[in-house]
Amino acid sequence: MKKTTFYILAATAIISSGCKKYLEQSPDQRTQLNTVEKVAELLATAYPQADYATFTEAASDNAADKGTGGFISDPTNTNPFFFRDVLERTQGTPTNYWNACYQSIAACNQALEAIAKADNPADYNAQKGEALVARAYNHFMLVTLYSKVYDAATASQDPGIPYVTVPEKVVNGKYDRKTVAYVYEQIEKDLLAGMPLIDNNAYKVPKYHFNKAATNAFAARFYLFKKDYQKVLTYANNVFPGGNFKNNLRPWVTVYSQLTGTEAEAIYTKASETANLLLVEAPSDWARNVASFRYGLRTDLVYSLFIYPNVTTATWVQPLYYRGSTENWVVLKFREHFVRSSANADIGVPYTIFPLFTAEEALFNRVEANIYLGNLTAAKNDLNDYASMRIEDYTSNYRLSDARLRNFYGTPDLKTALIYTLLDFKQAEFIQEGMRWFDILRYDIPVTHTSVGGETETLTPGDKRRLFQLPQEVVLAGIQQNPR
Repeated sequence: MKKTTFYILAATAIISSGCKKYLEQSPDQRTQLNTVEKVAELLATAYPQADYATFTEAASDNAADKGTGGFISDPTNTNPFFFRDVLERTQGTPTNYWNACYQSIAACNQALEAIAKADNPADYNAQKGEALVARAYNHFMLVTLYSKVYDAATASQDPGIPYVTVPEKVVNGKYDRKTVAYVYEQIEKDLLAGMPLIDNNAYKVPKYHFNKAATNAFAARFYLFKKDYQKVLTYANNVFPGGNFKNNLRPWVTVYSQLTGTEAEAIYTKASETANLLLVEAPSDWARNVASFRYGLRTDLVYSLFIYPNVTTATWVQPLYYRGSTENWVVLKFREHFVRSSANADIGVPYTIFPLFTAEEALFNRVEANIYLGNLTAAKNDLNDYASMRIEDYTSNYRLSDARLRNFYGTPDLKTALIYTLLDFKQAEFIQEGMRWFDILRYDIPVTHTSVGGETETLTPGDKRRLFQLPQEVVLAGIQQNPR
């Protein structure tokens, strides 16, 4: 599938040339952005229309080499697996995701400029809130994937990513990466300014916009990266009334495990699913290729993550499938939506719906905050609530006890055992969603990938390759790429 090449950071550069009379005729009345409805419509594009799962999943310890027998060998999958820079610009690549984020940021900035110029800016409060929070989210994802993970001791020296707050109106404009600390300051500023303005009633389908629950989940994730655990608790507790997560988690035991394959593919990313807090539909063939990529979920990983007993002494109920080859394992989460180029065409664009924030992640963030704040009983209770929704006949025989935690992980330190439990639960829960990469970054987890031919590559703690590479064209904007 061909992709548009964007100018440096965004696709909204305006070139003033041509016939004046022709330019006075707007081909799309939305470009005038002179009503609340038009601004709201623009903000539908404020979310990155691209996936990061393709490259983060391949780079993580969720991927192994399946061999050469009929699997998809593609640079978008192969290069991340061997921790090499991905030079391709197609869907599922770091360059494509970078461009998509800045295109979304451009939409946010265009909306905010229109709101600032409006005669009645107060009428646009909900749209202003969405634009600010979405701008913060896009920059957060960029600084997470392309800069060093936040460390209070070094963030003021570590290169960040350009934080863009005005519409891009020139081609090849100059930008500055500044520092991770600066980027985090701007993210927090936008997030806190936008959060009180979020209004669920402003959306026809709130799950595709930053609604109140998703905004609080984003805040919880942001402060988790900052290690401000008290704020993580505050925002995680605000996701659902009364901080009640158990009744809002995906019902794998009672519902999901009873579905047919087709039904399971359809339900996971439905807007009606309570656990989904924010969804995005992006041009992506992830739903089509996730099981068939050469470097992905292999049988030994399936057994270690799902079949062998976990710390509860039970196994997860998530139904596992394989497509074609017995090595093409998949947990049915994604269903492709193919859009034909015309009614009778055989060609078109595949789309995949991705959950950007979920109830499960928000719960896990609360667990981690409680562990580091010393609230170990609360953390265990949340982990037990989660496990009860993923393990059949979950009784006191399986509940996490201090002794069980210490013995399973071979450590006398309960806090350490709880962190191991949390990371294991998360790895299984978010399999094939690309989320494992964030924990690999935050905990500097080493990753070793070995090919069937014996070639081994290890991503050690502090390895420069933990930062995905910026697109080559950013050099034209005066931005340095990441060192290699």
